[in-house]
Amino acid sequence: MRERRSLPVVGQPPQERADAARNRQKIIEVAARTIAERGAENLSLDEVARAAGVGVGTVYRRFGDRTGLLLALLDERERRFQSAFFSGPPPLGPGAPAGERIEAFLHALVDRILADQDLFLLLEKGKTGSGRTGPYQVHHIHLATLLARACPATDAAYLADALLAPVNAHLIAAQREERGMSVEQIKAGLTTLVEAVTRA
Repeated sequence: MRERRSLPVVGQPPQERADAARNRQKIIEVAARTIAERGAENLSLDEVARAAGVGVGTVYRRFGDRTGLLLALLDERERRFQSAFFSGPPPLGPGAPAGERIEAFLHALVDRILADQDLFLLLEKGKTGSGRTGPYQVHHIHLATLLARACPATDAAYLADALLAPVNAHLIAAQREERGMSVEQIKAGLTTLVEAVTRA
């Protein structure tokens, strides 16, 4: 019986045989170690296959290309993040006022991106609109739902896009590296945006 899935999570694999699952886990572990040691831009599927002790065809069949492998690496952290804002403790999870949850969600999303910044930068590079599928849709629906509660007279779907727009790896990297902004300053700016939107 196939597992039922209600959320479009990045890189979520289909049900696997035990040996295929073991190979997949080995490949992901080797890829994560390679990125930690040498950076995401130096990830080579051929080298990953050799280090994992599998054929390079296995890697390509399982993940398709380097982007597919990067998405798989992000998968587990994205699942944990979604679990936190859907069912974790407040203010990120249920139980806090909508405005507080919006602020907590955007702050947590900044942390989420920073935790895998190199991977997000590679995935965003040269892909206009690539963030509009998968987790972005889950994030958008969640944020729009909270906005509809916090300010019901507004266009919640549009405001969700507007609040998510500044939370991307390239902009955050530029703010930190070119403008010298701290993570606290970035989060404070998002708080100001949330307050302006929810007041209106």
